Amino acid sequence: MSSLTLAARNSSTMLRRNLLHARRYPSLTLNLLLTPIMLLLLFVYVFGDTMSAGMGGGADRSAYIAYLVPGLLLMTIGSTTVGTAVSVSNDMTEGIVARFRTMPIHRGSVLTGHVVGSVLQSVGSVVLVGAVAAAIGFRSTDATALEWLAAFGLLALFATALTWIAVGMGLVSPNAEAAGNNALPLIFLPLISSTFVPIDAMPGWFQPIAEYQPFTPAIETLRGLLLGTEIGHNGWLAPAWCLALCALGHLWSRSVFDGGRK
Repeated sequence: MSSLTLAARNSSTMLRRNLLHARRYPSLTLNLLLTPIMLLLLFVYVFGDTMSAGMGGGADRSAYIAYLVPGLLLMTIGSTTVGTAVSVSNDMTEGIVARFRTMPIHRGSVLTGHVVGSVLQSVGSVVLVGAVAAAIGFRSTDATALEWLAAFGLLALFATALTWIAVGMGLVSPNAEAAGNNALPLIFLPLISSTFVPIDAMPGWFQPIAEYQPFTPAIETLRGLLLGTEIGHNGWLAPAWCLALCALGHLWSRSVFDGGRK
């Protein structure tokens, strides 16, 4: 069997293992998924009219729903990948990875299974949150099939980037609790981005913090694709952030995993 065939077969096996774990123990994924859904309902039905009026759209929460949803879709990905960090840490601390190291399997398949499984869960979570958003009034503005495809591609690429970072966090964490804490920035960063209000409405000293981070360019690009707003330089900055995070997370994770740490 060639090395490529072995890697593909072992990765497929690890993917099935991780999907079975997610199906048998769904509580972590559901708990993390509730955060963006609750924020969506809270900001739409409690703050929606006020936020829309403050942004110059009048007391019309439907305008604020359109503004809010792209950011919450990306926040959903960040929430889901926290579970990946916890799952990887569990594997490292409970001894199963040590067992895998003694078996004639492709070393990278363990991480690949986690990454692909997490990306599939992230996409499923995004679809669920998107369905809730559509049920309460979110509508895209004349987006073409190509723009929808580009939006889906951006979400999948962003999920892959954050997943690799989460895998690295899980590998270097001493236990599952520490892994969850280490991955919390993946939930907090959207809170200090352009998810809820435009950057120019923020205090001047805070605007660079919101602007120069990976979530804001991705959010603005997604808004442009789905709502027809101006994308500008975010169109290349968002995929650049994703590719940089993918490379960083992959190199970091493989370095730690292959080094046999823990």
